[in-house]
Amino acid sequence: MKRTYFCALEKFMSTSISLSELEDRKEGKNLYSYQKGAINKIFKSFEEAPEDYHLLYQLPTGGGKTVIFSEIVRQYLKHHKKKVLVMTHRIELCRQTSGMLTEFGVENKVVNSKANLDDQAQYSCFVAMVETLNNRLNEDKLDISDIGLVIIDEAHYNSFTKLFKFFEKSFILGVTATPLSSNIKLPMKDNYDELIVGESIESLIKNEFLAKAEVYSYNVGLTSLVVGANGDYTVKSSEDLYTNNDMLSKLLQAYEERSKGKKTLIFNNGINTSLHVYDTFRMAGYPVAHLDNTNTKKERKKILKWFKETPDAILTSVSILTTGFDEPTVDSIILNRATKSLTLYYQMIGRGSRILKNKSTFTVLDLGNNLHRFGPWGADLDWHRIFRSPNFYLDGILADEEIEENFRYEMPEDLRKSFANSEDVYFDIKKTYISAVRAGESSKVVLERSIEHHAKICVENSEDLWDALDLAKQLGDDIDYRIHRYTKCISKSTFNFVEWLKDDYRKKLRAYLRSNFDEVYLDIHGKPPEE
Repeated sequence: MKRTYFCALEKFMSTSISLSELEDRKEGKNLYSYQKGAINKIFKSFEEAPEDYHLLYQLPTGGGKTVIFSEIVRQYLKHHKKKVLVMTHRIELCRQTSGMLTEFGVENKVVNSKANLDDQAQYSCFVAMVETLNNRLNEDKLDISDIGLVIIDEAHYNSFTKLFKFFEKSFILGVTATPLSSNIKLPMKDNYDELIVGESIESLIKNEFLAKAEVYSYNVGLTSLVVGANGDYTVKSSEDLYTNNDMLSKLLQAYEERSKGKKTLIFNNGINTSLHVYDTFRMAGYPVAHLDNTNTKKERKKILKWFKETPDAILTSVSILTTGFDEPTVDSIILNRATKSLTLYYQMIGRGSRILKNKSTFTVLDLGNNLHRFGPWGADLDWHRIFRSPNFYLDGILADEEIEENFRYEMPEDLRKSFANSEDVYFDIKKTYISAVRAGESSKVVLERSIEHHAKICVENSEDLWDALDLAKQLGDDIDYRIHRYTKCISKSTFNFVEWLKDDYRKKLRAYLRSNFDEVYLDIHGKPPEE
């Protein structure tokens, strides 16, 4: 019986499926060839493996995981007399999953805290949130004796594993975009026997199933951030950094440079940060809203409706929109946070990857050095290796100090226009320091030469001293960058010392310009400045 069923399914899943065959399936959606191929592989494993086999399937966000497992449920129930349970970790995903199953012709019951289970015998498919299900099972309110297939959405969350003990005779299928556990101490290979890797992001982009991310990374000093017990940066240390005026100004500037006028999602680490971002954009006159998990259902619905209907809307949030949220018109993603989680990195960017008729690309602004940490979204990652040896992958991720060691200050485009007459506005502090040490010079000469370089580019783009002094005021970020590089070279970087150096540098630059403007101008232009 099982062999006959699989042969029939293999024929159904063939990429050369005829229109007449498709018409036989009146519910649901037509599947793409890669989705049919995935279902084929999953059912093959189901056929050949023991009944208690744990299978993990990986597919990028936007690839249609819910569509795939909805068709799996439909086919399973059609050919088996056992029931199916689908587990999610959020109530929004419960509703969405239930709706998709219904679209595929699968009658299902959502097992939430208010659900009446008196009619459970009438259903062959259940959808439940993990915590609610755990309570119902411990209360012995749900009959699971006949569950043959358990599907786990967003399987990288470890909250699901505590329920595995209830399904020792069920085939478990976990689906995720990133087969890397949310808890580094609980690797997924301990709970799943096999990983099937689906279509790559690169392939989905190439075949026009996903939009291409155009990523712009803004270097941010993150050494003040603290890593918490969960392996990611703490909310407190993130809020201390991302709510300061410099970072809020940097965020607004980045938006105005690359995302102005685009429908934009901003992800933050912490509600307080998101509220500061909201205030910053509101005061700048942009259409913006804030959303977090304290909003009521009614408020959330209203905000998301506004976001959907407003072409240039900005929505700032925390992590509430990383899963269970689908708005294809999002054209810009801003990562206003740093994360150590590859999964979160992919989830955040994936919110902008839905393709539309007039949308083949979307913008990503990274203000957390995430691109440096994980590489480009859609890079060719060896998911099998990550699944088998997660620690090997995690140990290879660059530390913040290593990332920042390779930073090079890039003057913003608008500011660079003010220095258009200068061929090169970059000054290599580290190289200058090494040369000075080798020559037996004091480290102080490094900052002296840096000041001379700053003065030179100011004079190159000025008609008089006052122009030059005005340009010098605009070099704040570059000065701060050079000071941080310098203090790393001399291995002396207490907060007070760094702040004193920044202030002293600015004073010395202004003094140098006042004393040497005419001389520098003459050297550059071959003539003195006009009176």
